[in-house]
Amino acid sequence: MRGRFFALAAPSLAAGIVPPSMEVLIVLVPFVLAGLAVMFIAFSGGPSAAREAYLTRGGRVFTVLMVLLYLALGVAVPAAVIAGRGEAEGGTGSLRAAEPTAKEELGKQLFIQNCKSCHTLAAVQAHGVTGPNLDELGGIDKQRVLNAIKKGGTGSGRMPPRLLEGEDAEAVATYVAAVAGR
Repeated sequence: MRGRFFALAAPSLAAGIVPPSMEVLIVLVPFVLAGLAVMFIAFSGGPSAAREAYLTRGGRVFTVLMVLLYLALGVAVPAAVIAGRGEAEGGTGSLRAAEPTAKEELGKQLFIQNCKSCHTLAAVQAHGVTGPNLDELGGIDKQRVLNAIKKGGTGSGRMPPRLLEGEDAEAVATYVAAVAGR
């Protein structure tokens, strides 16, 4: 139960997304480094003087520092990000930490077979062109999906009515209501 609360309380950490502190570092570090380079050039008397100072006074120290900096930023930061991902591989958004029920898994398979070609739904990488983007529709719940399946969408004739019935329609409605927009 405790793990479940953690997943609900802090979905970005549970899902393996970069923590906010790392996001700040990823944005800030390049600007800080660029600022330091500009300061080095400025305090050295311009680009040619900075080159001369580098070549005559600090070549070895500067080279060692740059190698260490590249190692720290090029190896340590990606390693920290990869290590923080945990079991998020292949997941989509907040669904990464949630295990689907048997009914949702059936609904997913039925959605892929019957709905994916027309509707867009990120959870199954569906990019349909005819039906609406289910991730962008607001207020999707199970009953709304069941009504759309029964009537054929909004009833305008773009979607065949009763494309699925009974338990199959229930399973797809349960799945879509659980994943749309998440």
